[in-house]
Amino acid sequence: MDRVRFGRALGIGARQAVKTLVTAVDAATAENPSAKSTGRGGTTGSARVGADSARTAGAQDRTGAATAPPRAAETAVKAAARTVLQAREARKGIGRGTRRFGEAVWGPFVRLSGVLWLEVSGVLFGLFALGALGYLWKLRGAWHAGADDARSLLGAAVMFALFGYFCVSNFVRARRRERRQ
Repeated sequence: MDRVRFGRALGIGARQAVKTLVTAVDAATAENPSAKSTGRGGTTGSARVGADSARTAGAQDRTGAATAPPRAAETAVKAAARTVLQAREARKGIGRGTRRFGEAVWGPFVRLSGVLWLEVSGVLFGLFALGALGYLWKLRGAWHAGADDARSLLGAAVMFALFGYFCVSNFVRARRRERRQ
């Protein structure tokens, strides 16, 4: 057989295989015809007509090669239907696995990054509280010396109390979040 005839035969065979596969997938995803049976033999009239016309269409295709018997086609359709169902189940399994992976990886990451954020902001509030404490200490010495700067002293005390509270509360919240499952 020369290359041209071989290529033509291979091309026709490939086209026929694709048509068979597309038909099998369409049949696998279609509704179950036996659920709407008419009573005679468990098949509907259109299914019988389609099967009869396929048998009477000829035992040869355009190239003269013998076509597969109807049982082989049914086997191929059933195999394609199983493959489609397996693919759907695999897709659902991948979705569940992806969700569980996200929960397993991102859950602890988000929790620990929140803990880290609370600790870092607690340190910053602590630095401001220490600055206010230093200013408060300096104003305390001036106040004992007789300076009349009570408003600044009160402002420094409020700043120290406020930032000290934020510092402690952030560290307490970080410990609670860290212990939570």
